[in-house]
Amino acid sequence: MTSEVQQKGKLAKAASYILNIKTTCEKNEALTKIAEQLLIDQDTIIAENAKDLALGEQQGMPASTLDRIMLNKERVEAMSSAIHLLVELNDPVGSLLERIDKDNGLLIEKRLVPLGVIGMIYEARPNVTVDAATLSLKTGNAVILRGSSSAKFSNVALVASIHRALRKTSIPVDAVQLIEDTNRETVKELFHLKDYLDVLIPRGGKALIDLVVNEATVPVLETGAGNCHIYVDQTADYKKTEKVCINAKTQRPSVCNAAESLLIHPDWFNEHGQQLLSAMHQAGVTVIGDESVCQALNFAQLATEEDYTTEYLDLKISVKIVENVYEAIEHIHKYGTNHSEAIMTEDQLIADTFLNSVDAAAVYHNASTRFTDGFEFGYGAEIGISTQKLHARGPMGLPALTSTKYFIHGNGQIRE
Repeated sequence: MTSEVQQKGKLAKAASYILNIKTTCEKNEALTKIAEQLLIDQDTIIAENAKDLALGEQQGMPASTLDRIMLNKERVEAMSSAIHLLVELNDPVGSLLERIDKDNGLLIEKRLVPLGVIGMIYEARPNVTVDAATLSLKTGNAVILRGSSSAKFSNVALVASIHRALRKTSIPVDAVQLIEDTNRETVKELFHLKDYLDVLIPRGGKALIDLVVNEATVPVLETGAGNCHIYVDQTADYKKTEKVCINAKTQRPSVCNAAESLLIHPDWFNEHGQQLLSAMHQAGVTVIGDESVCQALNFAQLATEEDYTTEYLDLKISVKIVENVYEAIEHIHKYGTNHSEAIMTEDQLIADTFLNSVDAAAVYHNASTRFTDGFEFGYGAEIGISTQKLHARGPMGLPALTSTKYFIHGNGQIRE
């Protein structure tokens, strides 16, 4: 008997061939219909989401996880608005990257083309369902979605809404598939779906990403966990630093670009550290520091080695005193996840040393790590934030969902 994964993989592959010849206008029409349908169906979507939230509360899920799952009127409207913005973005498919005119009359063109069928494995956030589906359709890709059991009802409702919209357009409904069986075996089956999948993108915590990277035989576009740091150098401006640190930690602590660790120069800490960490404590942040921090602050908890490796996704932050920018860089290379790293300093030479030396997808000087986001970078909603170096890095917008193809035009040429 054919499994759900195999069946939907076959349907998605067939749909991807149809998508190859769809125009930008046809794709944009479908996206507009989806944006409209989400608003029409929002009461149903929110009601189904409430089932996920109720189950999550019964299972004792932390507030940060429930926040990632939660959909309300504002969030559904935001998803719809994001799709309208996506419609306005340039379609990269067909873009000419290179043209070679050969002496023998051959014309060689290198153009962007869809990847084909994208597999998405993700946790918690049902908004990823819409982001992945719409970004894939904009770039002419079919998509197979496999969300987690924690958002099962929400994901089914969202894909049903997308399908209702696609039935009003020339885009095949089979272009968006949801694996409804959330058993772990369906994930493992996707790992090896090479006959139908062209790429697999995991989006979630470190455990999920490591599992996909280590076990999948399908090519993987790795989106990494975000153990993000801010290094506060000796010359950092206090007002800028307090504003950036509080924003990076508290603006939305449950996301991967939130800061999880502060590294502070000892001279700056002696002058401003108590004021900064007290401000963060008053903002609801639990401070987990090394011995120097705990000696200076009675509200700080003593950090362990595990704290420096942890992506809290919560109102917690680890704090360590480091002697200079080089020690900060060394710490980041040991504990970081190549996501987003920041330095606060008024010394341009030190800033340049940090920015050039730190191995991360995004590096910041005097700005919050919270900006590592497809929308903030002008890409619209991103499919994820890649922490690898091939074939995409950082927020992955539309161009990251394409490959290249050579188109060669001749007039009877043969190779001698």
